[in-house]
Amino acid sequence: MKKDLTNSQLDRQNILNNNMALEEIRNTSNIQGVWFEDKVYFTKNMVAEFFEVDIRTIERCVSANLPELEKNGYEIIKGTRLKGFVEAASLFNAAGIDIGIISNKTTLLAIFDFKAFLNIAMLLVESENARILRQAMLNIVIDLVNKKTGGATKYINQRDKDFLHSYLQEDDYRREFTDALRDFVDMNQFKYAIFTDMIYQSIFKENAKEYREVLNLKKSDRTRDTFYSEILDLIASYECGLAEMIRKKAELEGRKITNWEVREVFKEFEELPHWKPLINGARTKMASRDLALRDSFHQQLESYIKPLDQSEYDKFLGAESDQVVRLMDENRDVLKRLKERE
Repeated sequence: MKKDLTNSQLDRQNILNNNMALEEIRNTSNIQGVWFEDKVYFTKNMVAEFFEVDIRTIERCVSANLPELEKNGYEIIKGTRLKGFVEAASLFNAAGIDIGIISNKTTLLAIFDFKAFLNIAMLLVESENARILRQAMLNIVIDLVNKKTGGATKYINQRDKDFLHSYLQEDDYRREFTDALRDFVDMNQFKYAIFTDMIYQSIFKENAKEYREVLNLKKSDRTRDTFYSEILDLIASYECGLAEMIRKKAELEGRKITNWEVREVFKEFEELPHWKPLINGARTKMASRDLALRDSFHQQLESYIKPLDQSEYDKFLGAESDQVVRLMDENRDVLKRLKERE
C-alpha cells in the first residue's frame, strides 16, 4: 500500500513511534546535530539549511502543525536549559553547518530533536531533500520489518509471546464449537464454514475469504495461523459460548435445531453488551497492526485504525520477540504434535 507521508498523520506517527526504525534512520542518514541532554538536536536555522528552504518556510510549517510537532519533540527552551544548549552548541563544529545566531542574550530558542526533525521532513512539500528523506524512511521501515520477519510479515503475529498460549488453547474451543454443530444442528457440512464466517464477520467485519485476500494468503496458509493472540482469544470465547447456547437450545427443543434457529441463537449471543469493548479493542488492534506491520489495509475497519505506540513495535519487533521466534523454531516439531493431538 503506497504511503504519502505529507498527507497522512497516521502514517507519519507510525514511523515516529517506532524507535527501532528511528535509530536505523539516524544511523543510515548520519545527519549531524547538536548533542544535548543525550540526544541530537537541531535549530530552526539548521533545519532550514538541511532542507534548502527559507527559514520562514520552516516557521510556517511549525505554525500549521504545532500540536503534532510538539508531541514529537519540537519545543522552545529558555533559562537553564537554554544556557546548557548554548554551551553544547559552542562545541558543535561540523563543517558547513550553520546553527544560526545564538548568544548569551538569547532568551528563547526553538529546537527540534531527531524525531521532530523527521516530522518536518514528512510535512515539507517544498523541499527535494525532504522528499528524498521521506522515501528513505519508508524504505528503511520496510527493510526493518522484512529483516525481522524474514520477509514473511503474514506471520508477524507469531512473534508475540502471548501467541503460543492462545494458539494452542484455541483448538480446544474450536473443537467444542464444531462438535456442537455436528451434534445439535440439522444442516449439511457447509454449516462449519458458514457459522465460522459469521464469527469472523461479527468480530472483524470480514469473512475468511475477504480476510485472506487482504493479507494475500496462499492456499497453503492456515487463516488462524495469522491471527493475533487477542483475536484468537476472542474467537475462542465466541466458539465456547456459542457451543453452549446451541447445545441448550437443542436440548430445550428436544431435537437438532435448524439453520434459522442457529442464526437466532447467534444474534442473541453477539448482542450481549459485554462483547462491545472487546470487539472494538480487537478491531483496533488488528486493523492498526496490519497496516503498520503488514502493510495490509482492512477497508471495513478503517475507522478503527490508530498509530501503533512503541510498546506494540517492541512486542513484534523487539528483542523479546526475537527470542519467541527462536523458541518456536527450536520446538517446531513439538508444536506440530500438540496441534495434531486428538
